[in-house]
Amino acid sequence: MNIRRLVPVTAVSAAVAAGLVGLSACSGSSAAADHKDGKLHVVASFYPLQYLTQEIGGDHVSVTNLTKPGVEPHDLELSPKQTVALSSVDAIVYLKGLQPAVDEAIKQSGVKYTADAASMTTLEKHGTEVDGHHHTTGDNDSHSESEAGLDPHIWLDPVRFAQVAKGVDKTLAAADPKHKADYRKNTDALVRKLDALNKQYVNGLKNRTSDTFVTTHAAFGYLAERYGLTEEAISGIDPESEPSVSRMKDLHALAAKHHVNTVFFETIANPDTARTLAGDLHVKTGVLDPLEGITDKSKGRDYLQVMQSNLAALQKALGAE
Repeated sequence: MNIRRLVPVTAVSAAVAAGLVGLSACSGSSAAADHKDGKLHVVASFYPLQYLTQEIGGDHVSVTNLTKPGVEPHDLELSPKQTVALSSVDAIVYLKGLQPAVDEAIKQSGVKYTADAASMTTLEKHGTEVDGHHHTTGDNDSHSESEAGLDPHIWLDPVRFAQVAKGVDKTLAAADPKHKADYRKNTDALVRKLDALNKQYVNGLKNRTSDTFVTTHAAFGYLAERYGLTEEAISGIDPESEPSVSRMKDLHALAAKHHVNTVFFETIANPDTARTLAGDLHVKTGVLDPLEGITDKSKGRDYLQVMQSNLAALQKALGAE
């Protein structure tokens, strides 16, 4: 499944590399008791899955994130040393198709306990490719269309993310049966938090004056679908693709029709195109975070806080304050 093209970037940080190498020094067995710290050693492929694994695992797990904060998860590359080190961890939590380098490393690792988030919920297509460029959910033009890749951003829908949590719980329990009850308890607590977040979105967006929002790329298709919104992205699924002239004209017309007052960009991607469009439309810019990593620029310290910040931003843009 080719969700985004892979662009060479700097490999993950030395700290993460050192962490993986450190794990490789442990026993090759998959029992948490074999480690000096007595914990289950788990690798998460990027931030949302790190958050989820830590919430479920609690004090019983040691989690290493493969993706450095501020790096696009889709662009991750692994060194040969990191790939070899993966074979000695107890479990891996990842999203198949999002990071080709991780998918390939997992095949080579031979790790028994792997949790593929993509298999724990339903992935959908939220973009259609038109004239070489992606158009997004709610785009009803009549151009000849070809199927776009499946949208990987399931973590931005709290309901789907709760489904993933239940799947990860099963994987951790299989890898570490001794703490099965604790994992289930922590999972139940996390699911309650996600249910509460879902209700915050439902209630917070109930009395909006507009349904349409414009953002840098099509990361929010599941969120839009869940809450009856229409996402119009400048660049489609791939944030690095350049929008066509016709797409920019379409966005001008859509913005006027749906009274768009904000063009959203994200902290990781280049905001120049969003700012240019906002300037042309004489509207504001704002941040809508796809939560692919937590950095100093994030509007919150963890998944829940950033999702609540996203809700506040949408409320303001859609007249639901």
